Amino acid sequence: MNYSEVLENARKNIGPKCKACPVCDGLACGNTLPGPGSKMPGNGANDNYNAWRRIKLNMDVIVPNTPIDTSVDFFGKKLSFPLVSGPIGSIRKQYNPTDDIRDFNDKCMAACESRGLLHFYSTGLETEVQEANEKTRILRGNCGVPIINPEEDESIIAQMNRCNEDLSPVAIGVVVDSAGLPHLKACNGSGGTKSIEQLRMLKEKSNVPFIVKGIMTASSALKAIEAGADAIIVSNHGGRVLSDTPATAEVLAEIVDAVDKRAMVIVDGGIRSGIDLFKAYALGADLCLICRPVLVSYYGAGQEGMECYFDKLLAELKDTMYMCGARKISDINRSMIRTSL
Repeated sequence: MNYSEVLENARKNIGPKCKACPVCDGLACGNTLPGPGSKMPGNGANDNYNAWRRIKLNMDVIVPNTPIDTSVDFFGKKLSFPLVSGPIGSIRKQYNPTDDIRDFNDKCMAACESRGLLHFYSTGLETEVQEANEKTRILRGNCGVPIINPEEDESIIAQMNRCNEDLSPVAIGVVVDSAGLPHLKACNGSGGTKSIEQLRMLKEKSNVPFIVKGIMTASSALKAIEAGADAIIVSNHGGRVLSDTPATAEVLAEIVDAVDKRAMVIVDGGIRSGIDLFKAYALGADLCLICRPVLVSYYGAGQEGMECYFDKLLAELKDTMYMCGARKISDINRSMIRTSL
């Protein structure tokens, strides 16, 4: 199966709003982009996508003709290349009423296990979903990292404890920018933004490396580091929590410089190809997160569809590295790209 066939199948299964476009750039679906809380004027996803297009590659093939090694270490777990799939809290309301997020997480972790990657999964708002996620993570070779919504601290701690009961995950994250999603406010009005002190307390309770998702400024990154974050995710939640934010590609380099290797920097938002992965690493990211195209691939062929997409990304990344003079991920640097961002 090739990726075109995956997309063709996805169009039959994914529901009425998503068009399963050849490239997911947020245009065809407009402000009906599947996922609750899309903020008007609905340009955030496309802004993220276009920012990566403005970065160009500097080709250099006068280098030794040696093999490409894309492997990296993520808190002691070896990844075949520095990519994780992103968290999705629910699919039933956004796609088809019979869809089950538990099946998506199971298939995605299975695909990640087979390809040497990790799935960052949302713990969601339902206890039965959280319990199913933990069983799946253990079954699938601990290939999942729980990402918890900004609920009340007591609820987050309870979820962390559940994650650590049988086999601790590689890391645990809290997503702070989803405090702006209307459906989360409706479900749990007592949750919301987090202070440095709250994040520090949650870090202490996590017992594993701690990730903070939803960082869009250097000052926010420094706050997360002050709270003890071992990794941050540069993310504007696909532009769905606040309109007119900059694209993640526009702020990545300044955040990387501010962090100065004191925490791992992960980035998401509009990353669609292995070329985009290369650009993000050149700007200083340690790891990339891709969400929506992975979900589209799930609707295209389940585990096989996601494996097909991961294989496509890896092939594109290797080709870009080969043509730009990088032979391992740590070789990739800003001299290999040209940008006016």
